[in-house]
Amino acid sequence: MAYLAGKFVLSVVAGAPNNGKGQNPTETPVKKARIRGRLHPYVSAQAFRRWWRDSMAALGPEPSPVVREGKSQGKAQKATTQGDPIRYVDDDLFGYMKTSPKDKEKGKSKSDKEGGTTVRDSPLMVGTLLSVEPAPPTTDFGVMARGVDEPVLHAHEFYTADLAAPFLLDVPRVGTFTLPGANGSGRANYLSEESALAIAAAVQAGATTCTFRGQPALRLPLEVRRERVAVLLDALAELTGGAKKALHYGDRVPALIAMVPMAGGVNPLGLVIDGAEDEPYGLQVRAQALRDELAAWHGEWEAPVRLGWRPGFREQVRKEFEADVADLLDDEQITIDHPRSLLKDLAQEIRDGRHDTWFDDPVG
Repeated sequence: MAYLAGKFVLSVVAGAPNNGKGQNPTETPVKKARIRGRLHPYVSAQAFRRWWRDSMAALGPEPSPVVREGKSQGKAQKATTQGDPIRYVDDDLFGYMKTSPKDKEKGKSKSDKEGGTTVRDSPLMVGTLLSVEPAPPTTDFGVMARGVDEPVLHAHEFYTADLAAPFLLDVPRVGTFTLPGANGSGRANYLSEESALAIAAAVQAGATTCTFRGQPALRLPLEVRRERVAVLLDALAELTGGAKKALHYGDRVPALIAMVPMAGGVNPLGLVIDGAEDEPYGLQVRAQALRDELAAWHGEWEAPVRLGWRPGFREQVRKEFEADVADLLDDEQITIDHPRSLLKDLAQEIRDGRHDTWFDDPVG
């Protein structure tokens, strides 16, 4: 198996975790999409990845420093990390694109000496956290009247909804950095031939050469790659983040999460956990859909399908699901635990080397 596919649900209760751009500076809307004429609030994938990245940094790995350029110099605005996936775990897991400035005198980039544009596609892919049911936000008005003659009015939106999104982790690509082919063909995944310092740093860190998906590559030691995947799971188990926490504090640890190792980069869980298309709306965890998906992908997934389900969350849905998959639970084709326990236990199993085959790419 090479991919860890999953879907998670965040339960937002009277919250405003991701704000949109308002037309009025005293009004703060939440992000929302109109689907079939109904409003669905959402948290952007960019915001959620920021939460995940910051939660991971809080556990110990030093985050890659961010440098902002432009605006004050009259240039196009951009902000980039150091672009060093050898040293910084978040640069490896979350990817980046970093471009060297052009040499105005010669009319070309500094790629001859400094590597030019370097790219790291993210091994971690995340979808938009979209409400599984229509949930028009509520507008809350406030007043700042302390110590002023004329009170200042302001307003913001908040909502209650279950937000769901798929994710996919390309496990073999963690700690693996491709190089251009002998004839210069193939897309470099960060390390180019001109990146002498990066290559030297990778070798010093214990990287070895290999062929990865048809391209020459450098790969960090297995124990390093294990730890990077494990700390990513640990961070999701202790996820924090979001806007307006002083007014709308909310726990951001997933209320429900499902994961399954897959041989290919597909996600069979997308329609298993979702909302109903017609009334009555609400979160659905479809047992028959899961059975059909597992049958369709027979031989392409590895048991068990891991579900993390927080106590008290959608209890009736959980009772119905457990009754419908009782045989699969008895056969340990499916396991159900608390999301935190599930994620922490899987992280430890990876550290212990129990899932080393996930780091091998079946494509070669």
